[in-house]
Amino acid sequence: MSQETVINALTQQEWLDKVGDAVQPAIIKTFEAGGKTGQEIKDFLHGVWLGHPLHPVLTDVPVGAWTAAAVLDSLELLGGKKYKAGADAAIAVGLVGAAGSAITGLTDWTGTSGKSRKIGLMHALLNVTATTLYTTSYFLRKQKGSRKTAIGLAMLGYGVASLAAYLGGHLVYGEQIGVDHTATAAEYPEDFIAVLPENELAENTMRCVNAGEVPVLLARKNGEIYAIAHTCSHLGGPLSEGDLLDDGNVRCPWHGSVFSLQDGSVVDGPATAPQPKFEVRVNNGQIEVRLLKNV
Repeated sequence: MSQETVINALTQQEWLDKVGDAVQPAIIKTFEAGGKTGQEIKDFLHGVWLGHPLHPVLTDVPVGAWTAAAVLDSLELLGGKKYKAGADAAIAVGLVGAAGSAITGLTDWTGTSGKSRKIGLMHALLNVTATTLYTTSYFLRKQKGSRKTAIGLAMLGYGVASLAAYLGGHLVYGEQIGVDHTATAAEYPEDFIAVLPENELAENTMRCVNAGEVPVLLARKNGEIYAIAHTCSHLGGPLSEGDLLDDGNVRCPWHGSVFSLQDGSVVDGPATAPQPKFEVRVNNGQIEVRLLKNV
C-alpha cells in the first residue's frame, strides 16, 4: 500500500473533522481566556523564543527513550535479566518526554486546517494510544508475574508510536507543517528594484508586489513605507489579505500569526520564523526594495 493511498484514506475520515471541530476551538479559547499571559504561554509552546517549532525537539525524547527500551526489553527476553532496570527507566523517561511533546504538539495543531488538521489529529490519537500502552506497561513491570505482559504492551506501544512518527514525518515533509515558508528557490533581490509607484500605496493600506520572483508585502503606516516577505513563514498565508494593526504589525489571515513591519520579527505565533525584511526607498516616484542585509 502506497503512502498516497494511506494518506488519502485517512483524510477521507469525516469523523476526524467532527472531532477537530470540537477540540481545536476549545484549545484556542483556553489560551485566549488567559489574555496576554495565555498568548505568551502559547508562543512559548510554539517555540517563538527558539526561532523554530519546539515540538520536534521534544519528540526526540520519547522516540529515543522508547527505542532504547525496546532494545533492552529484547535483550531481557533473550536472558539478560540485568537490563530490566534500564528498560524501566527508559520507559519512564519516554513518558515524561511524551507529556511535553503532547502539549507542544496540540498547541501547534491549533494552527492547522483542512487535510493537515486531520492528519495531525490522527498523529495525536496514535501517540495518546502509544503513551497509554507504555503507561500500563510501566506499572505492570512493578507487579510480580506480569513482566512478559508488560514487555508485550511496550512492544505494541512502540509499533503504534512508530506509525504516529510516520504521520509526523508526512506532516513536515508532505504538508510542510513547521517549515519556514519564506524559504524559496527564488532569489531575494540584493540590489534595489522598483516594485510600485509611490502614489499607488495609500496611508494605512497594504499591497502585494513582486520583487523579481519574490512576493513582497508593502505597507504604509504613519507616513512610513515598510516591506517584508509577503508569504507567511508559518503556512504560506498571504499577509496582504490580513490585518494592518494600529501598532505597526500585520496579522496573517490564515492562522493569526502577527509580525512586526519594523523588522519582520514574530510578535505572536503560531509562526516561529521571522519574515525577511526589505530596505525601502523612493526613487523618481517609484518604491524600490532590496533584501535587508545582515550587518
